[in-house]
Amino acid sequence: MQHDAHTGHTHESHAHEGHAHGIGKVTWSTAAQATLHCLTGCAIGEVLGMVIGTAFGWGNVPTLILAIVLAFFFGYLLTLQGVLKAGIGLKAAIRVALAADTLSIAVMELIDNGVVVLWPGAMDAELADAAFWWVLAIALAAAFVITTPVNKWMIGRGKGHAVVHQYH
Repeated sequence: MQHDAHTGHTHESHAHEGHAHGIGKVTWSTAAQATLHCLTGCAIGEVLGMVIGTAFGWGNVPTLILAIVLAFFFGYLLTLQGVLKAGIGLKAAIRVALAADTLSIAVMELIDNGVVVLWPGAMDAELADAAFWWVLAIALAAAFVITTPVNKWMIGRGKGHAVVHQYH
């Protein structure tokens, strides 16, 4: 049984089992949990950006840019919240969040927004249209499916969500 001296727990009892400091065999469950974490922040930012852009009567491009910026912001914020609870300083926590989430969020945003942009009529759908929400749900699901293997690969190499592991 491997003992983790910096947190006083064993890896076997940790919720993210399957990776010792992010190196080695990584379970699909671990990758899916990391991806779901990023997806939550992305979805919050995407929807909020679209609501704000629509409320201000902005066009598609400024609304899309705001949604992407907010997706990164909320993705990082969720990671920061957990890392700061571990008692490290803000500057170090920001570095951890950037290292943990940047590639994951970038892939997710590329897929998610790519689906929305390429889906016929999706960019013209209003928030009150069912089509808007269906396409967004499909886009987020596609982003999850495509980003999960990316996160599995990164965690297995000690990158991405693996850098957050020690702060859980």
